[in-house]
Amino acid sequence: MLEIVFYLFAAIALVSAIAVIAVRDLFRAALCLILLFMTVAGIYLLLQADFLAIVQILIYVGAISILIIVAIMLTRDARQGQPAGRLKYFAAIVSALLLGTVLLGILNTAFSMPDSAPWQETIKPLGKALFGDSGYLLTVEIAAVMLLSAILGAIAVIREK
Repeated sequence: MLEIVFYLFAAIALVSAIAVIAVRDLFRAALCLILLFMTVAGIYLLLQADFLAIVQILIYVGAISILIIVAIMLTRDARQGQPAGRLKYFAAIVSALLLGTVLLGILNTAFSMPDSAPWQETIKPLGKALFGDSGYLLTVEIAAVMLLSAILGAIAVIREK
């Protein structure tokens, strides 16, 4: 059953990754990228890496994807799509070489998976390490205030224009 779900996630990730490149509309490409990030989070859940799945959703889907969509919406002439690039043949050759290298590495690696991996809770120990008595609670709160001030500063700069 888990193998079927894995192959389903892998197929959706592959199709959405191709769609990010192939779609001419930038906004739709960003939505395909969000779908790709979500399927990667699903694969992390299948691998029992619950912390990585939550971080994937919070950071990539919640922050980076929204930042990309806001940047697309604030950019003028974004509806016209990308113009034909001068380096598209060079980029295609480099992409094909990279794909060949990755496939060669995958095919020459002997992967072995245990029959069943033991379930270990990862979020609670990480939470205790980060926010416990000897953790980094103050550092995380300072980083949050700095990010909030950066967002407010960016909004103020955009409003002036």
